[in-house]
Order: sequence, then C-alpha cells, then structure tokens
Amino acid sequence: MEGRSELGKALRLLICGTLVYYHCAYRNSTILSLFSDVLIVLLCSLAILGLLFRQINISVPVDPLEWQISQDAANSIVAWVANTVGAAESVLRVAATGHDKRLFFGVVVCLYMMSAVGRLVSGVTVAYAELCLFCLYVLAENSLSIRTCVP
Repeated sequence: MEGRSELGKALRLLICGTLVYYHCAYRNSTILSLFSDVLIVLLCSLAILGLLFRQINISVPVDPLEWQISQDAANSIVAWVANTVGAAESVLRVAATGHDKRLFFGVVVCLYMMSAVGRLVSGVTVAYAELCLFCLYVLAENSLSIRTCVP
C-alpha cells in the first residue's frame, strides 16, 4: 500500500511540474502570474462550492484552528531549513578556502557545468527535466519494491 502512496505522490508532482512548465515556458509568464492564477482559480472554486452547498442546504463547519500547525512542527521545519543552509554554507566555505583540493575542483566543475547548461536551455526546462528524472526514479524504486514483495 505504501508503494501506491509514493506512486501517487510522484504522479501528482509530475502533473504539477508539467503545469508549471507549461505556464512559465510556453506562455512566457512569470511565477508570480502562476501563483495569482492559481489563487484566482482556488477562490472561484471555493465560491462556487459555497454557493452550491448553500443551495443544497449543506452546512460546512470551518474551524481555522484545524489549519494551524503545531509549535513542534514549525520548530522542526525551521530547524531542518537552518541545518540544510548551514551544511551547504560549511561545504562551500571549505571549498572556497581551497584546503580540500578535491572538493574545490568538484564544486568548480559542478558550477561550470551548471552555467553551461544554463546558457543552453532555460531554467524552467532544467527544473522540469529534473522533476521528470525524480519521478522516474520514484517509479523505478517503487516497481523494484513491489517486485520484491510479490512471491
């Protein structure tokens, strides 16, 4: 059952990425216009559902407290972001000092490759390609785990 959950997440991520890619690459729109379009669609959908529920006499209790996250969840999210940024900063600091030659040349080569790819294609195309590769990885991982579970 867990494999289906991961598969569904990967497919939803691929669909959302495809929509973002279409909006930003083909329509030449900014990410801000995408967010505003999504907000308008959500608000219109909620308004239509509200009118429909009012017409059918369905009461929908909305408790704003259910939308909040706990203090522990907020602390863990902030701690994760701080640890990730700190780890990236320490790696780049060590690479910038030049004490670890292998790490330094690895970072230089990676940055050079990223700049070469950035000159060839747009950033949205690279992000969409990475999203597709990630989804393929999740699908392959789940198919392998499903095969090992089936006798």
